[in-house]
Amino acid sequence: MFCGFQGCVSLGPRQMQHDQLAYSRALGETQKREMLLNIVRLRYADPPTFLDTTQVIAGYNYTRSMSGGYYGYPASAVSNYFFGQGSLSMAENPTVTYQPLTGQQYAENIIRPISPTVIMPLSLGGMPIDTLLRLTAQSIDGLSNVRGLGTGPFGGGSVRFYLLLHDLKQLQAAGAMTVRITTDEPDESSGKKKSSSSGSSNGTPSTDGPEHAYLVLTATSDSNLQAIQAEVKRLLHLDPNAQEAEIVYGPYPKHAGQIAILTRSMLAMLTQLSYEMQVPEKDVHLGRTPPTIGQVGIENRSEVVIHCDRDVPDHSYASVEYKGRWYWIDDNDFRSKEAFTMVQVLSALAATSHGTGAVVTIPAG
Repeated sequence: MFCGFQGCVSLGPRQMQHDQLAYSRALGETQKREMLLNIVRLRYADPPTFLDTTQVIAGYNYTRSMSGGYYGYPASAVSNYFFGQGSLSMAENPTVTYQPLTGQQYAENIIRPISPTVIMPLSLGGMPIDTLLRLTAQSIDGLSNVRGLGTGPFGGGSVRFYLLLHDLKQLQAAGAMTVRITTDEPDESSGKKKSSSSGSSNGTPSTDGPEHAYLVLTATSDSNLQAIQAEVKRLLHLDPNAQEAEIVYGPYPKHAGQIAILTRSMLAMLTQLSYEMQVPEKDVHLGRTPPTIGQVGIENRSEVVIHCDRDVPDHSYASVEYKGRWYWIDDNDFRSKEAFTMVQVLSALAATSHGTGAVVTIPAG
């Protein structure tokens, strides 16, 4: 007598509960380390390199087989016996596909300045507007943010730029300021918005036209907030009775009632952070890298504080090794972590082009 059994069972639904989160965590940690490494590389005049993870495929297979039987010989009871055998195998075959950013894709995602209509709505999601603008704006209505090279040890920023950001942060925290996004075209002659000509016949604004961003100073009965709003209008050269102003890209506004923001590209943003990070004094003396920018505007620290040491850091939020040194962001520094997360969000928003290019596929098994 002989019997046997074998089968193949898919582990996809069972493994998905665990591996989707595991891959998500791994991807998030890798992106943090890549961003930090590119900041360090830029400080030492090494070109940044970005790999876009385009696809993760994980295949699972679980196979089992068993066989057994009984042999019996009536003439010889001693020869009666059972026998059996079995096998069990499980295989995981993940494949990760990367695409380097090159050519036109690199120019659009890394070198092109990010539009103010992309940046400003982030403040509606709870991101501090002062941190957001310190990272992304080179100037606002001619008021200059800190710059990297050629401006001395303090970056050459305008004090009024940081006073403006301080006031905007107070208004944001009190709910006395917001950002409005619309596809309606502004009426330059009257200062009021007008509906886009491509809107639907029932009066609903069209969603096909370009977006326009407006800084809105909401009405308040608080005299302190009213005074802050008046100071913001003065710094931005707005009419004292204005309730909102269109935000446009550029060093200066083209029309009265506009706020001009000269935004940075991702490359400029990361380069600025690199000049504010800690580096060994020996590297500065040997000419490997320029001196670190000290006081940043009216602040005494950069938005993302990056430490440097020979030893592997403990309890770091993100850390990378570069030429025998470790660079990291402290896990206890919430302000730096928040700003670094904002940089990653901005990088994702700046990635408007996903053209086909060289693709690297690596079997992870």
